[in-house]
Amino acid sequence: MPKPKLSEFDRYMEHVCEALGHADRCAGFADYGRALMLPIERKSVEPLAAHTDPYHVSAKHQSVHHLVAKSAWSDEGVIARVEQWVQPVLRLEDDSYWIVDDTGFPKKGKHSVGVSHQYCGQLGKQANCQVAVSLSLASRHGSLPIAWRLYLPEAWAKDAERRKRAGVPEEVRFATKPQIALEQIRAAKAASVPVGVVLADAAYGNDSGFRDGVSALGLTYCVGVQSSTSVWPQGEGPLPPKTGQRRGRKAQRLRRDTDHQPVSLKELALSLPAQAWRSVTWREGTNRPLRSRFAARRVRIAHRDYLRNTPHEEQWLLIEWPKGDAEPLKYWLASVSADTALNDLVYTAKMRWRIERDYQELKQEFGLTHYEGRGWRGFHHHATLCIVAYGFLMAHRLKHGGNKKNFAGSEAPALPDDYTPRGSRTSSASRAGLDRDATRSHRAPNRRPSRALPVLRRAESHTELVTQ
Repeated sequence: MPKPKLSEFDRYMEHVCEALGHADRCAGFADYGRALMLPIERKSVEPLAAHTDPYHVSAKHQSVHHLVAKSAWSDEGVIARVEQWVQPVLRLEDDSYWIVDDTGFPKKGKHSVGVSHQYCGQLGKQANCQVAVSLSLASRHGSLPIAWRLYLPEAWAKDAERRKRAGVPEEVRFATKPQIALEQIRAAKAASVPVGVVLADAAYGNDSGFRDGVSALGLTYCVGVQSSTSVWPQGEGPLPPKTGQRRGRKAQRLRRDTDHQPVSLKELALSLPAQAWRSVTWREGTNRPLRSRFAARRVRIAHRDYLRNTPHEEQWLLIEWPKGDAEPLKYWLASVSADTALNDLVYTAKMRWRIERDYQELKQEFGLTHYEGRGWRGFHHHATLCIVAYGFLMAHRLKHGGNKKNFAGSEAPALPDDYTPRGSRTSSASRAGLDRDATRSHRAPNRRPSRALPVLRRAESHTELVTQ
């Protein structure tokens, strides 16, 4: 009998599931990935189970929960298979970027793994949240997260009891976000991912260890930095080591003196003549072309060069100063080629917007923030499955004209009329011989009834599997 023809999604899942280790995980894995693409409001484990198998929700919930929270498959292995599938349609021969960033997940309580009072980008302030660091592979055509790891605050990393309850692996130790990102970059280089310019915002670019680590790997970068960063303008640099000493070891370190000091990026920007600034358009926005004023200069970083024997290498300083603003808005350091044109510098620096779109779609359309478990494994497995779903849609869009609304997949099964979410007060079915009204009347008079969870929106019987 001939083998039935597989759909594009089934072929994709067959490819990805080779990293799972056990064939019996594949069906549940594919169901979870398919459900993440359905137009349903909540994408935590129970709603996904309900829409996958609406007449056996309890059993499906148990199997899906085990797959996500307990099963020991490799997140790195699965994401590598996704990257292999998506890479050809990104057309990295046109241009290639490795984009570093982190994203926050607001959380109440203190038991979810890694939760702490820290800066949450989603809220734009300090808040109780989890933070994950990621690395995306990008081109002008699209992007895909290829590494993902929870940032474990130092208090968590040193708390043996909380680590044990959350299932944090023994080998995971405290690392700063730039250190985590550098580990991800090293792993991508070791895995022979097509090399790209490393892009990051000032939270990473300000870290000289991060920049030096990227350079040590033979990679170039274009990273945001703060206006207070000190540099030597082109043609200037630290003083050479002292000469003519009669005693002791010969001086080897570079010097500064009172009259010979580096300047801050802001000082340098404010000193540039009017003709140094040019208006550059880097891409088409939703409503209009994105355009601003920029200037670029060759500089040497001055960070602790008085401890070095030789000056830092020259690199590009890119400055954005929108017309009408009182002072410059953003600064980047770029170790790309010295003959790079200003337009290309601007385009490269601004390419970091793709990771922001990654996060927006992963959160809004694929339920990245909806996982309700507390453990390390579940947090990473759910994120990996979201990336699996996102990777399929990304590849499908690029193969079929870039339209994200032209994918017709499985229909969302309609939920039974009597379905209510787990935890709802009405979800306990009446049993023969029991009077529900009588039971309700025996409650303590001052006890407040538990508040019902919102009922999931019922999917229409012919809803296509699309994103909005």
